[in-house]
Amino acid sequence: MTRIKSFLQWLTETKLGFFIIVLVAFWLKTYVIYLTKFNLGAVGSMQNFLLLLNPLPAGVLLLGIGLFFKGRKSYWIMIAIDLVLSLWLFANILYYREFSNFLSLSIIKTSGSTADNLGKSIVGITRATDFLALLDVAIIVALLCSKLIKYDLRPLKFKFNVLVEALAVLMIGLNLLMAQKDRSGLLTRTFDNNYIVKYLGMNEYAVYDGFKTAQTSAQMAKANVSDLGSVQKYLKANYVKPNPQYTGVAKGKNVLVIHLESFQQFLIGYKWKGKAVTPNLNKLYHAKDTLSFANFYNQVGQGKTSDAEMMLENSLYGLQSGSAMSSYGTSNTFESAPAILNQQGGYTTAVMHGGAGSFWNRNNAYKQFGYQYFMPLSYYQNKPKYYIGYGLKDKIFFNQSIKYIERLPQPFYLKMITVTNHYPYEIDKKNQSIDKTDTEDETVDGYVQTAHYLDQAIGELMQWLKKTGLDKNTLIMMYGDHYGISGNHHKASAQLLNQDEFTDFDNLKFQRVPLMFHMKGLKGGIKKTYGGEIDVLPTLLNLLGINDKGTIQFGHDLLSKGAPQIVAQRNGDFITPQYAKVGGTYYDTKTGTEIAKPDKKLKMQLVAISNKVTTQLSLSDRVIDGNLLRFYKPKWFKKVKASDYDYNKDKALKKLFSVNKTSLWYHNHKKTTQKKFKTDAPELEK
Repeated sequence: MTRIKSFLQWLTETKLGFFIIVLVAFWLKTYVIYLTKFNLGAVGSMQNFLLLLNPLPAGVLLLGIGLFFKGRKSYWIMIAIDLVLSLWLFANILYYREFSNFLSLSIIKTSGSTADNLGKSIVGITRATDFLALLDVAIIVALLCSKLIKYDLRPLKFKFNVLVEALAVLMIGLNLLMAQKDRSGLLTRTFDNNYIVKYLGMNEYAVYDGFKTAQTSAQMAKANVSDLGSVQKYLKANYVKPNPQYTGVAKGKNVLVIHLESFQQFLIGYKWKGKAVTPNLNKLYHAKDTLSFANFYNQVGQGKTSDAEMMLENSLYGLQSGSAMSSYGTSNTFESAPAILNQQGGYTTAVMHGGAGSFWNRNNAYKQFGYQYFMPLSYYQNKPKYYIGYGLKDKIFFNQSIKYIERLPQPFYLKMITVTNHYPYEIDKKNQSIDKTDTEDETVDGYVQTAHYLDQAIGELMQWLKKTGLDKNTLIMMYGDHYGISGNHHKASAQLLNQDEFTDFDNLKFQRVPLMFHMKGLKGGIKKTYGGEIDVLPTLLNLLGINDKGTIQFGHDLLSKGAPQIVAQRNGDFITPQYAKVGGTYYDTKTGTEIAKPDKKLKMQLVAISNKVTTQLSLSDRVIDGNLLRFYKPKWFKKVKASDYDYNKDKALKKLFSVNKTSLWYHNHKKTTQKKFKTDAPELEK
């Protein structure tokens, strides 16, 4: 008993004892948060040991800085460091809950481009238990202020402090060696930040991410034309000829791209309490003149929607860390869909979006892509009841877009970005026409309500297209940009799908999103081909009969008989019709069973697929990080000059509303078609 009392006295009355209290509290807290707030997937004794160990080395190194200071300052510096580390942990808890990933320097640097309504989302995802990350700091401060912990004003020897820091560095080195032994190529071939945190820790991940960000900046500075050689060699070796039966079937048609926000494939045909969640999209998906893809996957990383746009417009992957549109959209050279269609097909190109123009840096990136018009929220009438979450409600947005669509010179390439079906999946009572699900997961249960509202809005737009006759001359493409329900909701997802469990493999399959091409007279059908967002651009261009020879594209025509059907995920996972990889585990795609012990032949095959995925992601990163397209263009392609485009509302509308004989407005005897758009939006009732 005396020894325990002496030990407690040493802890509470010496500087070194205080250091131990702060360190142990930080260490154990971090470990508990690893287990309860993140889905790191530690498997086996080594991974679990490293998960327990890895908060300690960084804690010793950083908190040990306080030991070098004298008097009370030493204590408060340790507390300040602990607070910073705890805030970093807290921020990642919130970010991970929404995005299943960790904060990166790129995301933090470009947070201004995604800040619209961010506060509401943070409040919506914060839980009381999240404050565990800050609890130990508050308790320690309270103990110190109440004098239950007493100041020890005696300085520690400088050599001892240096020894503590040296011990921390040694521990970091040993941690890294053990991690590399269990996971070779951890720092050179890893596309999944979960691995870095699982093996090395949150703070080591921050250092790694900072290093990678600096490395990326250096790569761009050093990049030259010769770096394109390996990219072109790979693309030539892996070229797949488009399907000639579909080449040019939509030649000269308008293209209307409808972005279905956070919309997952499972919603197609899904019913809740006997009511179809998406009746209009169900009908479109199964129509005889719709090409639908049942195994089409989102492939986004941290850039979420912006990654989807990067792939659809350029057939280039988003980045391993951050958003390519936010980080490089202002400065990089691209060979994008709008520029190709304008130059090769005489298309008028436009984007309409009921949200902030600066979100994901769209107001700059779209100029680099070659969009002639960009109509964000500032082009629309906005009232409090019109707006929810991240922009105008979809019915309001479509209704107000008619006056712009009808004035576009044809053929046009128009992308319309919906936002109502966005986290936190809230919709006012007057617009609720289906009940919430009852999983008791607040993040999930509103999803069917906002998806149903989006479907109703799509139905209204489709009716307008039919009434105006625009549907006869338009190829309509609809796609889901990314998941709506993240991998942090396994229990609720199992309930939605009426399954006993929801595994990591199920979550990979959950990444499927709709892709549909609809056009009068199109030979449609539901295709079982495996593909992803990277494949949309070459598929679309082939349907339109547009030449894209010599462009740098990593996707393939989804209708090609030679399509490779290897769908890469941004973290290095993949799925094919036969096999899938999630983390370090392989699965049989058809049965969902784990391939625990593949034979030598199968193992070689799986490794080959994995290496191909890694190569493709790396080469795409090289194109964006090095801005390699500034050194190259096909002979027929004219490089885009951002200065040629001006999204000033007055100037743009003056140009748009000038008389053009190819516009829908002109063909409607120079009269608006607004009255042909019928909506039941309660906000517009008189």
